[in-house]
Amino acid sequence: MSDLYLKIVNTPVGKTAAQSLGLPSPVPLKRLKRTDQPFIEGDVLVGAASGARAIATVGSILGASAATLHHATGPDALTDSAKAGNKAKPLAIGGEIDQKFSALVFDGTGIKTPEELRAVYDFFHPTIKKIAGNGRVLVIGMDPASCRKAPQAAAQQALEGFVRAVGKEIGKKGATANLIRMVPGAEKQLDSSVRFFLSARSAYVDGQVVRIGKGTEATATNPVAPLTGKVALVTGASRGIGEAIARTLARDGATVIGLDIPPAMEDLQKVTDAIKGKALACDITDANAPKLIADFAEEHFGGVDLVIHNAGITRDKTLGNMPEHFWDMTIAVNLSAEEHIDEELMKRELLRENGRIVCISSISGIAGNFGQTNYSTAKSGVIGYVEAMAKQLKNGITINAIAPGFIETQMTAAMPITIREAGRRMNSLSQGGLPVDVAEAIAWYCSPASNGVNGNVVRVCGQSLIGK
Repeated sequence: MSDLYLKIVNTPVGKTAAQSLGLPSPVPLKRLKRTDQPFIEGDVLVGAASGARAIATVGSILGASAATLHHATGPDALTDSAKAGNKAKPLAIGGEIDQKFSALVFDGTGIKTPEELRAVYDFFHPTIKKIAGNGRVLVIGMDPASCRKAPQAAAQQALEGFVRAVGKEIGKKGATANLIRMVPGAEKQLDSSVRFFLSARSAYVDGQVVRIGKGTEATATNPVAPLTGKVALVTGASRGIGEAIARTLARDGATVIGLDIPPAMEDLQKVTDAIKGKALACDITDANAPKLIADFAEEHFGGVDLVIHNAGITRDKTLGNMPEHFWDMTIAVNLSAEEHIDEELMKRELLRENGRIVCISSISGIAGNFGQTNYSTAKSGVIGYVEAMAKQLKNGITINAIAPGFIETQMTAAMPITIREAGRRMNSLSQGGLPVDVAEAIAWYCSPASNGVNGNVVRVCGQSLIGK
């Protein structure tokens, strides 16, 4: 469903009215238009605190982009910014700055004490007003859990609060801010995540924190179709977010097995026919479902590389009025089925080496929601499942989760208008996301270059004002 308010406030008359009434004026988000689109263009400024560990890697990634790269000069605390490489032109940030920046990228991995956080201020204070519409702020820090001393852990944790606050300040421009945390020695695993967070693919991902581990060595892939040769299982693929996931993974080269319940088979067949995939009718709560799915994958493809647990239901009632079958069904579809399917695939060694499992959680699973005790329970359980499984998986297999916020689907279109409008505006970008926003984040998780991305829960919510 289209956002009529968003369209109106981006007309001259609507913009004037919104400003005079103090109403939000969301900026239309720029999303990916073509698969060979550069991940970043325009002027990009990088900075680094003393002792930065990732600046050379970041400079190399950006140096290979279509952007014009600059590194900050001036403050003594930013001297290491020059390590971004020969392609980064020096730019004094102490005086007047003429450029509008597509992205501001800061390496804070060298910060060891709260006092050294001054480098963050020195870099962003003179530049943050120069962020362009739909621009990107990306900060790279160390995982506080990897810090040996408390002052360093405190300083690195502080970067999260900084990024979340900055995201709320620049959201009115359609710009986003995110934080990558890496463990020592994980510099080689930054490429896919830097590219994702600076690109149009992350248009509705804001105020998020991602942990990057060392992972296994990434293999070279076709940048336009990185999933070529991969087989993806997508549950709940007949419409909405599931359809967007199936189409996006197919766009990136994967062969998709689309799965949905038998009554949705007609719609599912249209989706899979359009992307040259295969359709599988199956109720994932059936006791025989995991075997049926595994048999299908083995018979047609000899296994799968990507498993996307998208299927989900809501059965809303306040707890005191909730019939037991509402509870049981919601837990079964949204949580238990995922575990049973994964167990069967791995027991039969049908999930291939360097495979990917992606689960769909929800903002409701993070913050809770009135009348959704069953759904919130299940979606919170998904987070626990992902975090536990990430420590157990072997052979380069990773597992991560997406927690969507307000996404424009048939379900949200059926909401009462007041609830729908509130849901759209209660985030830093003041608008709802699209199913493709969830799909793009899943495609990033699934990339062969995302080996170091494991055990994460990323919200695709425009930095919702509820939850953390």
